[in-house]
Amino acid sequence: MKILVKTIFLTIIMSAFSLHAQTAADSAAIKKAALDYVEGWYEGNPERMEAAVHPELAKRIVRADQNGRSRLDQMSAMTLVQGVKRGGGKNTPIGEQQKDVFILDIYENTASAKAIMSGWIDYMHLAKWNGEWKIVNVLWELKPQKKSP
Repeated sequence: MKILVKTIFLTIIMSAFSLHAQTAADSAAIKKAALDYVEGWYEGNPERMEAAVHPELAKRIVRADQNGRSRLDQMSAMTLVQGVKRGGGKNTPIGEQQKDVFILDIYENTASAKAIMSGWIDYMHLAKWNGEWKIVNVLWELKPQKKSP
């Protein structure tokens, strides 16, 4: 039993070191893509947003229709970039701009990340596309509205 526990422990430790060594550059590039998306929104910078997303991006949110049934609203890369060109989140005061990015998982040429912004949370799927990490899918959810005192 002790040998089994030691073997499992060593396997986990070696896997962690191996994963870190293989993905340090990828981790930095994934974080950069996510931050280009987040900061590009707040800056109203369409070039940063366009650099972050794949041209076939699918951004989706589940909403309720007037009867309370779920529906899936979708946004394309073009729609998102156009929204940024119109100003995006430039009106969000700097002190309220939340830009927390977390890499949830990386495997080969795919990754998952989470971005917490001032009004919503984005769950992103990224792919290594022609040597660059691009956001391919975003599933997002609005944060609850803050109640006025």
